[in-house]
Amino acid sequence: MTADSFEFAVQHAPTPSAARPVSPEEVRRVACVGAGVIGGGWVAHFLARGYDVTAWDPAPDAEQRLRRLVDAAWPALIELGLAPDASKDRLTVTTTLEQAVAEAEFVQESAPEQLGLKRDLLARLDAAVPDGVVIASSTSGYPMTDMQTGAGTPGRLVVGHPFNPPYLIPLVEVVGGERTGAEAVEWASAFYRAAGKSVITMDREVPGFIANRLQEALWREALHMVANGEATVQQIDDSITEGPGLRWATMGPMLTFALAGGEGGMAHMLDHFGPSLKSPWTRLEAPELDRALYDAVVAGCDEEAAGRSIADLVAERDRGVIAVLRATGRLGAAG
Repeated sequence: MTADSFEFAVQHAPTPSAARPVSPEEVRRVACVGAGVIGGGWVAHFLARGYDVTAWDPAPDAEQRLRRLVDAAWPALIELGLAPDASKDRLTVTTTLEQAVAEAEFVQESAPEQLGLKRDLLARLDAAVPDGVVIASSTSGYPMTDMQTGAGTPGRLVVGHPFNPPYLIPLVEVVGGERTGAEAVEWASAFYRAAGKSVITMDREVPGFIANRLQEALWREALHMVANGEATVQQIDDSITEGPGLRWATMGPMLTFALAGGEGGMAHMLDHFGPSLKSPWTRLEAPELDRALYDAVVAGCDEEAAGRSIADLVAERDRGVIAVLRATGRLGAAG
């Protein structure tokens, strides 16, 4: 899948028909537009929850790649717990965008992260998707206000930002743009919950949303430490997996810090540690990603992988997340 192939296919896709909007709990058919890592992860998740899924991607080998991705995800989904009517056979890969969305009751767009492409594709989807059906974008950073400019009925366009892999990580952040109707945001949030996701319905648009901004701050500081020779890739990863990451799996950084205040809670924590905010502990401006830093980060990850393939690491990650979800009581029954 490339941005060019997406752009060509979007410009040449036919246009619409109509269908009756349904309640979030009544949805049975979902369309996934874009079948890369994120789009394919959504396909796997929806199939595991018992939905009929139609998918479209302009890449010539899209169907083979998508079915391989679903096959690779299925063991983890079995362990998570499949819905009673879940089946990989409920996936249909279409040859046109119009075929994929013709009978959709919800649409998840996961095209490459390019603003112009997103605008064009969402406008085409708006023209092709049945009236009243909510269309969500998996964008990882663009505000919907910037993406919905070409749509004829922008009120039904929302952001439904997942985390990789969508079939495994529960969180999805939902937010509308300036021209999105409040009812579409409410509908999308309710649908994602019905589909087994953990939903944050954001009060307003924030570039990068919530979790990505927090991830980005940690990522930039990590790059600074590697660039300055202050820590290795292995040390940085160990500092999280063997330290605060274990706490963050059960409660977020805010509540974790509150516990640092003992019986006095966050107030005591701020009184005690507040002055350290002026200490030079972090650098929130991004470092220059020059060749030396690039090579150091890549080499460090290769060294840490110690011969394990990407497939090995994906399976290891999946098992680990499932274990954390089970250990923390967040592995609910499917269905």
